[in-house]
Parts: sequence; structure tokens; C-alpha cells
Amino acid sequence: MDDRDGTKGKNGTDAKNARGATAGADDKERDRDKDSREPLRVGVAVRKRRRALHLTLAAVSARSGLSVPFLSQIENERARPSMRSLERVADALETTAVDLLAASDTARTVDLVRAGDESELTPVPGVRALVRGHHQLHALEFTGDQDAGREYQHRNDELMYVVSGACQVEAEGRAYRLENGDALFLSGGVRHRWRAVTEDTRILIVAVGEHIHATSEPPSPGR
Repeated sequence: MDDRDGTKGKNGTDAKNARGATAGADDKERDRDKDSREPLRVGVAVRKRRRALHLTLAAVSARSGLSVPFLSQIENERARPSMRSLERVADALETTAVDLLAASDTARTVDLVRAGDESELTPVPGVRALVRGHHQLHALEFTGDQDAGREYQHRNDELMYVVSGACQVEAEGRAYRLENGDALFLSGGVRHRWRAVTEDTRILIVAVGEHIHATSEPPSPGR
């Protein structure tokens, strides 16, 4: 294991003894940090979903308009699809890009995602998963000039929050411009589309997973 503090061999035996009490703790912390930075394997999720539907790569290619070699590269982690390509794959697999991203890692009860993990937690350019694994809550961070060029309609509620920059949102026939600190709530079933309007835009989208069957009915008495 690399000696990251740079003191190895400089202070002799005294330095080694002084570090001995904390060496074990340091090693454990590095192991935990390494585990938290494991890259999401979106290709595994794509292949698992395709096989669950009993589809061939050729069938997915016909549905998505993407070539068989490119789809194979995605499944084998040799290519990272753009968000638009991932949406096309998701449509072909009768799911959403959010669900594919959520299924790209094993479920965890407590999972820390640090700002420095960005490069390894970006399965597609400009999109970072903030919740890893298959959970009830999904959270994605979009950065840069994002424009999926399509309309969305999710089963459950969603919240958009603009951290920086600005974006244009169309929902239920109305247009909204969101800027720094603005938030837009979209209930399940609302058709909408959005695009970033500045290159420095940074947007956080938090949503209830598509696999969750949420209900607006009040709880029964006594619950």
C-alpha cells in the first residue's frame, strides 16, 4: 500500500514508532475511502436489464438506433455513453436512465460520496450519481451545457435545484427559468423537459425511484 504522507524513510525508527499507533486506523480509512470511490458500472446494469427482458443486442440496437458493437462496448465497460445515448438504451430496455444509474452499484446502507470522487462516479459525461445502489431515492448532479433533447414523465415526485448557472424548464405547457438557488417541484406524471442555458450550470435532481409505487392516499386510522 502506498505511503501517502510522504514520511517513509525520512525520520528513521522514531518516525515509524510514532506512526505505529495510527497505522492500522490509516489503513482502514484508506480501504473505506477506496471502497467509496469504486466506479459505477452502468454496463453491468444494462446487460442485466437486457437479459431480464430476454433481448439480444441486435434487438436493443433496433429499438435504440445504436450499433451492436457500441452496445457491446457499453455492456463490457469499454465505452461510456452520453446521457442521450443512455436515454435511448433505457427506452429500448423499457426503463429510465436514472434507474440504470441507480442499479449500477450494489445497495449500501450508509454511503459517503465526496466531491473528489467526481471522476470515478461519472458513468456518463457531466452526470454524477450522488446516491449509489438501488434505493428508493435517486439523486443526480448535472454539470455543464446539458440538453437531453427529449421529454420526461416520471412515475413519482421530483425536485430540481439549481446550484449555479441557469436552466430552462418546460412543464405542463408553461416555461420556467431557474437560476442560482431556485428549486422546482414536479409531481409524478408531469411531462417536462429541461436544458441548461449557461456552461457553468450545475443542477441537482432528487427523485423517488421509478420502482416505488407511491400513493397520495392518507394512512388508515391507527397507523
